[in-house]
Amino acid sequence: MKAKGFTLIELVVVIVILGILAATALPKFIDLGSDARQSVIKATEGAMRSANAMIYAKAATGNALGATGTVTVGGASVTTAYGFASNVTELVKVMDLSPEIATSGTTIIQHSGATTPASCSVTYTAASKTGTNPVVPPAYALTVTGC
Repeated sequence: MKAKGFTLIELVVVIVILGILAATALPKFIDLGSDARQSVIKATEGAMRSANAMIYAKAATGNALGATGTVTVGGASVTTAYGFASNVTELVKVMDLSPEIATSGTTIIQHSGATTPASCSVTYTAASKTGTNPVVPPAYALTVTGC
C-alpha cells in the first residue's frame, strides 16, 4: 500500500511561499501611513493647546492679558492676543515640530507628507473679544480627511 499526501518539505515550502505573498501584499491592503499622519496631526493639536496654555500662564503672571502683548517663553518672544498666541506663526515659536509639519499662512499647521496637506491640518483661530463680552479663548479645528 502506497501512502498518499504531502511530505513535510512540501508543506514547509507552501507555507513559506504564502508568507512571502502575504508580506508583499499586506501593505497594499492596509495603509498604515494615513493612520500615522492622522496621529501626528492630532498630537500636533495637543501640542498647540499645551504651548498656548504655557503662553497664557506666562502672560497672566506678567499681567499681559490685554488685546495685544508680548511674552518671552523659552527665549522666544511671542506676540499675544488676550494672553494667547496671536497666530500660528507665534505659537510655533515655542513648539518643537517634526520636519513633516509645516505652517500655511498664519492660521494653519498641516502635514506636508499627506495626500492632501490642506485636509490633514489644524486650523487655529486666535482668542478674541467683542465689546464688553468675555474673551473667547482660541479654537482649534482638526481636519484629517486627506491624511
